Amino acid sequence: MRIDVVSIFPEYLAPLELSLIGKARQDGLLDLRVHDLRDFTTDKHRSVDDTPYGGGAGMVMKPEPWAQALAAVAGAGQAEAGAEAAGGMAARPVLIVPSPAGERFSQALAYELAEEDQLVFACGRYEGIDERVIEWAEEHFTVRPMSLGDYVLNGGEVAVLAMVEAIGRLLPGVVGNPDSLVEESHSDGLLEYPVYTKPSSWRGREVPAVLLSGNHGKIAQWRRHEQFGRTAKRRPDLLETFDAGKLPRADRTAFGDLGYDVVDGHLRARRQAGTNHDAGTDPSA
Repeated sequence: MRIDVVSIFPEYLAPLELSLIGKARQDGLLDLRVHDLRDFTTDKHRSVDDTPYGGGAGMVMKPEPWAQALAAVAGAGQAEAGAEAAGGMAARPVLIVPSPAGERFSQALAYELAEEDQLVFACGRYEGIDERVIEWAEEHFTVRPMSLGDYVLNGGEVAVLAMVEAIGRLLPGVVGNPDSLVEESHSDGLLEYPVYTKPSSWRGREVPAVLLSGNHGKIAQWRRHEQFGRTAKRRPDLLETFDAGKLPRADRTAFGDLGYDVVDGHLRARRQAGTNHDAGTDPSA
């Protein structure tokens, strides 16, 4: 996969040289390039913003530097993809524009985007990018405005750091043990179960006995039911879309203890979620 990030603060993306993402770049598992938007300006001041039409506070990012930058990275990426395809049609790159007005980024979207050949991230600043850039880009990219959540940041770089890491770690070979990806929060629509390590007794708090039992079946069931309880307590909204149609009886009973019934394949709360969950088994509750 190739990822291009365009920003007026390329140094902000330096953390992408660290840890697993940095190693993936070194090992050739991820082709990640950061571009300075000012390199695509034509005036001596290398200006990228101007006052907004219609008045108002703040500045708006000018369209031409963005068009030049996006055309350059898309052309380079498609040329490489076309060569690799040996004459086949190169896939249209995906342009991700971090914006509080975008769709909510999620683990499901991370998996979806990890299948793409090229992702381009446009890090906006000030009051945003001239809307005509987005309209123009739709002729050349699959445009996906995305948001980390319902809040506003100073620019798109923080969101891009989070999204690139979430996507990049799903690429083959990036995470050493691929099984760990399966057991993470949100991989199955639920939050991850609590984890423990040595010592088994710490400051008067004990590791749940089932984890010391060596009974892998009971451990798996305990972890599964802890996922239910943690999700019901912290993120009950996730249970609204959870597919409960094929849950075994033990899982239905566990949800019943948490105040949920399975109705037409979906979970329906009959009282406040999480009231029967034993918070004492959750080290971070």
